[in-house]
Amino acid sequence: MALGQGLEDSSVSLAIKGVTWLIPLLQSIHIVTIGIVFVSSLMIALRVMGRMRADEPFAAVWGRFAPWMWGGLVVMLVTGVLLVLGEPIREFTALSFWLKMSLLAISVLATAAFGHTFAPARNPSPTFSSGAKVAAAGIMVLWLAIIFLGRAIAYDVEVWGSHSLHT
Repeated sequence: MALGQGLEDSSVSLAIKGVTWLIPLLQSIHIVTIGIVFVSSLMIALRVMGRMRADEPFAAVWGRFAPWMWGGLVVMLVTGVLLVLGEPIREFTALSFWLKMSLLAISVLATAAFGHTFAPARNPSPTFSSGAKVAAAGIMVLWLAIIFLGRAIAYDVEVWGSHSLHT
């Protein structure tokens, strides 16, 4: 809470809050890039599950969608940090925020593991086990939860009730 209060009173936070259109713009960019990252991850996961682009090598699908995913994650990081700096107490006291950050770390690491494990140099023509397919489906569930939790930050008390960190 002390960190949140210190950031709330910082010149950066005050400058972000001082421009009335900046937070809505950052939120819009953040949401669009979440869509880009989600769809890129979805295409990779669907390839692993054999549901999309199954006629293409995994390396080709990874090569097409991973740059969009990683680029989107960079934009999400920048906009997310600025949003947190603009409203640190709101973010730090939202259970949805902390759950979102935890699931985000897990999903990014899991997706990166697919790229590393099935890289063409290691396995030029990967076949995917049932476990890999279940993991790909799990990553999609994680991304859907991340999207939900991102939206739930604004309604944290209503969503979590007495479990919310606001109370």
